[in-house]
Amino acid sequence: MKKNIVMAAGIIAALILFSSGYAVCASPPAAGDVFPALQLPVPSGTGDKSYLGIRGGNTFMIPDVKAKVVLIEVLSMYCPFCQREAPHVNEVFALIEKNPDLRNRIKVIGIGAGNSLYETQVYREKYGVPFPVIPDGDYMFHKVLGEVRTPYFIGINNDGGIPRVFFSKLGGFQNPAEFLDQIVRESGL
Repeated sequence: MKKNIVMAAGIIAALILFSSGYAVCASPPAAGDVFPALQLPVPSGTGDKSYLGIRGGNTFMIPDVKAKVVLIEVLSMYCPFCQREAPHVNEVFALIEKNPDLRNRIKVIGIGAGNSLYETQVYREKYGVPFPVIPDGDYMFHKVLGEVRTPYFIGINNDGGIPRVFFSKLGGFQNPAEFLDQIVRESGL
């Protein structure tokens, strides 16, 4: 009897986990995959909300972002590679914002794996990060994304309602302009 109750509780917990959209991926999202249905917390800053085109609510999903392409960097404020890469990622953001053909078509979001809101704010301030960085203090989003190492970049086609991964890569890049060209090319923009 006790064994049946424990098994039933386990099944119920699994159903709740899977129905919430937080199924854990065994590996990082790959090109062609549908991006997981993450319920991300809405950034607290008005500028961040405006940048993403999000109105109201406490959470948002990638299809809610007003852009054809969403570029996600999974990072950690404690990762020396992320710290070293921050100026390159900031330059990619600047190149997007300076280009009228890309400004409203590509949005950049960071997910701070293992980082609290305070830690993501410190990281943004210290490295001059101009795009929203979503805290993930309990690694919930990180687990769903296959527990990738950092920095990790995921490009998502967000046009048409179903967010599809077109780019998935561990590690940094040397040339921000070449990286952005690759994102534009592979996304089909």
